Amino acid sequence: MPELPEVEIVRQSLNRKIIRKTIKKVIVRNRNLRVKVPLNFKKFLENRKILNVDRFSKYLIFFLSGRNKLIIHLGMSGTIHLLEKNKKNILTNTSFYNSPELPSKHNHIEIFFDKFKLVYNDPRRFGFFEVIKDKKSFKKRFEKLGPEPFNSRFNIDYIYNNLKNKKKDIKNFLLDQNFISGIGNIYASEILHLSKINPTKKGKFINKAECEKIFNYSKLVLLNAIKKGGSSIRDFKDLSGKKGSFQKNFKVYQREGLRCKRTNCKGIIQKKNISNRSTFFCAFCQK
Repeated sequence: MPELPEVEIVRQSLNRKIIRKTIKKVIVRNRNLRVKVPLNFKKFLENRKILNVDRFSKYLIFFLSGRNKLIIHLGMSGTIHLLEKNKKNILTNTSFYNSPELPSKHNHIEIFFDKFKLVYNDPRRFGFFEVIKDKKSFKKRFEKLGPEPFNSRFNIDYIYNNLKNKKKDIKNFLLDQNFISGIGNIYASEILHLSKINPTKKGKFINKAECEKIFNYSKLVLLNAIKKGGSSIRDFKDLSGKKGSFQKNFKVYQREGLRCKRTNCKGIIQKKNISNRSTFFCAFCQK
């Protein structure tokens, strides 16, 4: 699943291409995504101008003329492709997941502009499109989600107060979008390794010093991932032909059986399933 850095790369790709462009036509080929595409979806979008493409957590937000908004979540396998008219598009994918070219199947939504179109592809159909018509609804939509690591609400006291007296392990806390928004499985493992915290450690046993490490490394890891174009788990590129390179910086993720990269650490990276998610860590230096 694309995490915050990968969705941010999609946002940047789209902002370079669709800002100030007017939507000419919309085709919905399959409404049956995680949430059914609204019946008025076509009417809602056509003739609207894209004013901005923003992001919160793992959600893309299209700001449209008329003060309306379109929220897109890519789910597990959703990708957004851009295809130009009368041009052979070698690379169409705005992210680093699944096919770098537009697949022939599972193209559920097409949004047409003057000289190109946007296609949403999603084999597993866990993504969704949601229309927001007013400011109050938009605010309510995200009010139950926790702050991003870059938000001022996310600080050492916030982390400590949410963890204390809790039996839930720290890995699941980092994946809980109601606690912190945007961190997924890859970056949770990386953050905990840098923080020297075992992913199975209960929240109630996390001290203030460890909360400070989580605070600092959550921001550092995500910012580095964005700077390096996200993580290309497979050998695919974005529409500019660039691959995400943060996977070259993985300390633990997908490194089961290999030596820990921490200086003077003799540990071997282990893999453990926590809540049905693959978790990678070094039991030697992560306590």
